[in-house]
Amino acid sequence: MKRILVALVLAGLLTSCASPTKLVSSIIPKKVEHNVLTNLPGKNGPVLAVKIDDTPQAHPQIGLENADVIYIEQVEGGLTRLAAIFSNVIPRSIGPIRSARISDIDILAQYGHVGFAFSGAQKKMLPVLAAANLENIGAERNPPTIYSRDPSRSEPTNMFLDANALLQKTIETEKKNIDIVKSVGWQFGSAPTTATLSKNILGVAIHWPASRYEVKWSSTEKRWLIFYAGKPDLDGNGKQLGSANFVIQIVPITDSIYHDKVGGITPFSNTVGTGTGYLLRDGKAFAIKWQRPVATAGTIWTLTDGSAAKFADGQVWIALTDHDPAFEFPPVIAATPSPSSK
Repeated sequence: MKRILVALVLAGLLTSCASPTKLVSSIIPKKVEHNVLTNLPGKNGPVLAVKIDDTPQAHPQIGLENADVIYIEQVEGGLTRLAAIFSNVIPRSIGPIRSARISDIDILAQYGHVGFAFSGAQKKMLPVLAAANLENIGAERNPPTIYSRDPSRSEPTNMFLDANALLQKTIETEKKNIDIVKSVGWQFGSAPTTATLSKNILGVAIHWPASRYEVKWSSTEKRWLIFYAGKPDLDGNGKQLGSANFVIQIVPITDSIYHDKVGGITPFSNTVGTGTGYLLRDGKAFAIKWQRPVATAGTIWTLTDGSAAKFADGQVWIALTDHDPAFEFPPVIAATPSPSSK
């Protein structure tokens, strides 16, 4: 500070009537806070995790464009459901809200004591949720002014969450503790340049027994545009969802002890242990490995040579699947024979 003031005096910028502190503050820019999950400018607030329906009737989903991280997980009947993580921008409305699943507990454990918003859960699973390190702020514990029904949609895909009202009630009124967001393992940085580690791709298709996602690289928007069931996956404003990072995490998916009301077995996606997958960023696919020794630890992502698989700045989608995806590569253009070779 003293050196800065001397330099200002010598430069003629500081006079006896000037306030040194104010002048120095105006010259030295303030440090911009970055969200630890996206590395984008923004705040690091309490972690709100929300379960969102992912059937065709649930689209367009509301609020996903503001999520920091979105997990795609398999549920009964081979369908998928989303677990969205919010810690920076809290949208006015999120949904449609649906019930919790056993896979959520391990997924969320790495984030600490999160606020978990969901519509309900199977009776057998309620004690497991109660014992988990999370704050149950679901619909069964909150009024219909917070978890409301949209009359323009049909049940069960018409419940929407007023997330700001929920957090205010939980944190400010009820004084419940929700952890501030922290890093959960991935790092940010430039994409690797080693050619053997990456491939240029046009898009990727990810399948579950009764659900299908595709992502296609947009060189104009510099993000992966997301398609659901063969159509653009739109947000509530009609804009196509997309992200800088799309991770395909290959995990074991096995039957759990739980089932839905019609007898469908609830699958369990095991995100603890080790495995392989792909990191999609900058129009390329990088083969990666993942490692997570315990549920409370973050997931470490590495390239096949053991170096860090660094993510691009921006939103992160993580598709949990037990099958390799189908890649769409650029067409191979045959070389034109030279006159001498004829």
